[in-house]
Amino acid sequence: MVLLRHSFTAGNLKKRYIGVTDEPLCPEGTRFLKEHFYPDAEHIFVSPLCRCVQTARLIYPDRAFHIIEELAECDFGDFENKNYQELSDNPDYQKWIDSGAALPFPNGESREAFRWRTLRGFQKVVGYCLNRKAKSAAVITHGGNIMNILEEYVSPKKDYYQWHVENGCGYLVELERSLWKRNWEELHIVARVPHIPSRH
Repeated sequence: MVLLRHSFTAGNLKKRYIGVTDEPLCPEGTRFLKEHFYPDAEHIFVSPLCRCVQTARLIYPDRAFHIIEELAECDFGDFENKNYQELSDNPDYQKWIDSGAALPFPNGESREAFRWRTLRGFQKVVGYCLNRKAKSAAVITHGGNIMNILEEYVSPKKDYYQWHVENGCGYLVELERSLWKRNWEELHIVARVPHIPSRH
């Protein structure tokens, strides 16, 4: 299974908190995908947001895919579509930083709510694949969602932030059917993606 973060948007390049803002890919993001190889997949699952749908269409053209609503990005609330420089004088932002990002986003989503929503979406994906005896799948979503999934299911455990993933990149993982059915916590990291740097 490929867990892939969507490619670049204009807000990503400016280091903005792009959550529910439904930005398309920017030209740099489109170019990045065209310059890299990605593993093929039997089933494709995608966040509903435009940047993920566009990423899926560029990597897997002419292929059907499943939209998984729970795999949408976090709602950053009052921090949405702003970067750390624009928020530097915001006392709520400083409180959030001081908490180690543990506080909920003001007028947005809490870390815990986002985590459980992501995991529900991922369980839908896995259930679908297991029921159909799928041999491969791709999940095109957002960085935080991938970090939630890997923090929860990969052994040995690593902290959420240790799973940071860049735009257009991700992880290739193996899922053990029998172990997953028994305890819902067995993913093996095979490689980072993309692992072949260029088509040229």
